[in-house]
Amino acid sequence: MTRSRSLLLSLIAAPAARAATFAVALAAALVAATVVAPPAASAATAAFVRTASWESGYEAKFTVTNDTSASISSWNVQFDLPAGTSLGTFWDARLTTSGQHVTAVNQSWNGTLAPGASTTFGFVASGTGDPTNCTVNGGACTGGGGNPSAPATPGGLRVTGTTASSVALAWNAVGGTVTGYRVYEGSTVRATLTGTSTTVGGLATCSAHSYTVAAYNSSGESAKSAPVSATTTGCTGGGNAPMAAAPYLYPGWGDPPAPSTVTGATGIKWFTIAFMLSGGGCTPAWDGTGPLTGGAHASTIAAIRAAGGDVIPSFGGWSGNKLGPNCSSAAALAGAYQQVINAYGLKAIDIDIENSDEFENEAVQDRILGALKIVKQNNPGIKTIVTFGTSTTGPSYYGTRLINQAAALGANIDTFTIMPFDFGGGANMYQNTVNAAEGLKNALKTAFGWSDATAYAHMGISGMNGLSDQQELTSPATWTQIRDWAKARSLSRFTFWSVNRDRPCPGGGVVSNCSGIAQNTWEFTSITAQY
Repeated sequence: MTRSRSLLLSLIAAPAARAATFAVALAAALVAATVVAPPAASAATAAFVRTASWESGYEAKFTVTNDTSASISSWNVQFDLPAGTSLGTFWDARLTTSGQHVTAVNQSWNGTLAPGASTTFGFVASGTGDPTNCTVNGGACTGGGGNPSAPATPGGLRVTGTTASSVALAWNAVGGTVTGYRVYEGSTVRATLTGTSTTVGGLATCSAHSYTVAAYNSSGESAKSAPVSATTTGCTGGGNAPMAAAPYLYPGWGDPPAPSTVTGATGIKWFTIAFMLSGGGCTPAWDGTGPLTGGAHASTIAAIRAAGGDVIPSFGGWSGNKLGPNCSSAAALAGAYQQVINAYGLKAIDIDIENSDEFENEAVQDRILGALKIVKQNNPGIKTIVTFGTSTTGPSYYGTRLINQAAALGANIDTFTIMPFDFGGGANMYQNTVNAAEGLKNALKTAFGWSDATAYAHMGISGMNGLSDQQELTSPATWTQIRDWAKARSLSRFTFWSVNRDRPCPGGGVVSNCSGIAQNTWEFTSITAQY
């Protein structure tokens, strides 16, 4: 019985295949960036901003803007990193290095910019030095032309705090003659001041905002800075909010976005990080090959926490070599889980039981439940989540068995999460999801003797945004309906697969970096963040 993510993750069906595919793709990207970097085109600007910082590094992005009256078809940003700072992971551009010099070339989908249009690319750096000597398409990143007596564009715009009704901002002072600064939300001036920080107040609770800042003097106003986004506090929802809303993010797959970009645009704080597998025997490893505390996964977790969020690692998934079948006992499996808990100081773990080697193997089911019981005993307060497939009417035989065994063994699972997609659900994904969830509630009531309210409090929904592998359509409107249904019943988890796919690509394809439908970028994450 094929369950979620089967088609998508068949592209990375085994750790070795993933590693080989990544190596080939990286080599191709390096050749392309080195050999066919586009020549200088029309004038453009590129504004640098850090999006998160920590003791040993930072995450940053460049915003490339076409400041001319004609479209440009490509862009090429180059800069130097100071000694002691090196490039790590990157996204939304092809980056190569020569010593400390970095060249960033557009991807196929973001090279063309209409007049006034912008795009971004980002990277993680090891070290604390910012880029210098920046050029875009052969010209200075700050651009040229305009009023030469007007101030330079302010840099370093950042969010320094939020409340339920305000957003605090700060930026770097610019040199030369400056009368003051104007803070914009869209085209509306929200503040005019002479300093380099302000607080915009009078905002609605749990509302999203985007700001830019410009400097001005008697000769005119500078260009606007790169934008920053923020969401006011006070969002309410399920029983474990904000942990309840933690969409899946898969570092190293499907053009993974910068977490701080998603957080800034949507207000989401928690992410479920995929996937922890077996690195050989009962040893945990990211994707089955990556180091436990290094690589893209560790960098992503550091960036999320630096931006004020947190993570729930997910063990399992559809593809790859799982810990459940490879650990010899519940105690050994609990030890593998504990290694990850200790490495990251976790508050929750997700055990994604999808493939038949775990879900339809009764011995492995029992081993997982026994391990989670040990984890709960050894880590007071940690939340344990099990995630599994479903039919349109509720858990299948193996799902029902999992629930009944959890009750019989006293596993003390906090949340039972169903994946209501890839079940031949037909056209009405809202009603089929509700029916599946009600079936889960009834199974929990039967197994544990709970009331409706208690059963709902131990339930979760993990959907698939846009088109599923079986072409089932969950639109933003449908996802909003499902969210409101779950929120009204205080489900303890509301999530989806995946943030990597939370971008538009109308045309019906099911791919790793977009949803297959027309939508706004990060729209499903924004809906989820309101849970």
